[in-house]
Amino acid sequence: MFNSFLGTKTTVISKIALFVMPGFLALSTTLISCTSPSNNTNNATDAKAETAATKTITFKTKLLRIGYQSSGDLVRVTGVLEKRLEPLGVKVEWAQFAQGPQLMEAMNVGKIDIGSVGETPPIFAQAAGAKIVYLAGRRLSPNSGKGSAIAVPKGSPIKTLADIKGKEVVFQKGSASHYFIIKALEEVGLKYSDIKVLSMPNVEARGAFIQGAIPVWVTGDPHLALVEKLHGARVLRDARNIGTPGGYYVGTREFAKENPELLRIILEEIDKNGQWAEANRKEVAKLVAPVLKIDLPIQEIISGRANYRIKGITPELMKAQQSVADLFYNEKILPKKIDVQEALLTPKEYAAITPPTLISEK
Repeated sequence: MFNSFLGTKTTVISKIALFVMPGFLALSTTLISCTSPSNNTNNATDAKAETAATKTITFKTKLLRIGYQSSGDLVRVTGVLEKRLEPLGVKVEWAQFAQGPQLMEAMNVGKIDIGSVGETPPIFAQAAGAKIVYLAGRRLSPNSGKGSAIAVPKGSPIKTLADIKGKEVVFQKGSASHYFIIKALEEVGLKYSDIKVLSMPNVEARGAFIQGAIPVWVTGDPHLALVEKLHGARVLRDARNIGTPGGYYVGTREFAKENPELLRIILEEIDKNGQWAEANRKEVAKLVAPVLKIDLPIQEIISGRANYRIKGITPELMKAQQSVADLFYNEKILPKKIDVQEALLTPKEYAAITPPTLISEK
C-alpha cells in the first residue's frame, strides 16, 4: 500500500517479512542479561514496588509486539520491558524492519502493535489509510540532528549543498530523510524537483555508497558514523536546526484503546531507560557496540549524539507535525491532504496512557 505512492525501487525490503541484516546489524538476544538501568539496587527496589502496585491489573493482551529498525533499539538491548512486563504475564516480541516506512506498513497490516519512527513515516501511513495513533514524542536536545546528514563520498567533486542540483540523491522515501532533504534544499534555494530521487533503504545503500555508486546519500546513524569514520565520507549538511518535531512512538488505535494501563507502563519504562541512557552514554555504547558489531569508539560517537528520552503528546507538538504533513502535500508527494488530529487519542485517553514524567514536557 505505502509503496504505491512512495515509488521505492527496491522489492525485497518492501515485503512485510522481518528484515534482519547479517553482520553488524543482526541484533543478538544474548545481551538482554547485560547490565542495564534495571539492575542497580535502587531501580531493583523501585521495580519491586511497581510490580506490587500493578500485579492486580489484568491486561487484555498477553503479547506485546514491538517493531524496531535495523539501526537497533536500546530498549530491546537492555531488556527493561521484559523485566517489567513478563512478571505481569505479558510477553514481549520484537520484530526488525529496514526503516520506518517498512515498520509502519507492518503495523498497518496487524503484524506489530507499537514502534518507534521518525516524524515522516506516520504521515505517509495515515495518508495510506493506516489506523494508527501517536503515543509519545521524542525529546530533542542541542545535539539533535547530528546523527543524520546529507553526505558525499570521499573525493567527490560536490563541495556544497547547492552543488547537488541535477544529481541523483538516494534515501528511503517516506522516512525522516525525505523531510530532511526537502527542508535542506529550501535553504539553498533549490526545489525537490531539482534533484533526481532514488528510493533505497539504508541497509542497501551503504554498500553502494562505499563503492562510489551513490553520489549523494541522505542517511543517519549508525550508517553515517560508519562511512564518516571508516570511509572518509563528507557531510554537506547535518540535520541540526532543520525544524523537525522529532520522532514518535506510534501504535495501532485498537491496541492503544484496549490497553491503556499496559501502555502507561511501557512508556514509563522506555523513558526511565532513556533517562539512564542520557546520563550514561559510554555505558550505552559498551552495551550496544557488541550487538551491532561496531567498534566501540564509533559507537561512542553514535550514542553521544542520540536522543533516548520521550515526551507526551501536546497540541504544540501536533501543530508542528501538521506542518510536516502540509509540506509533503504542497510538494505533491502525498496523494491527499491529511489531518494529523485524526491520528490522535482523546485527552482522557492520553491521560490514561501518559506517565507523569512525560506530561509536562512540551
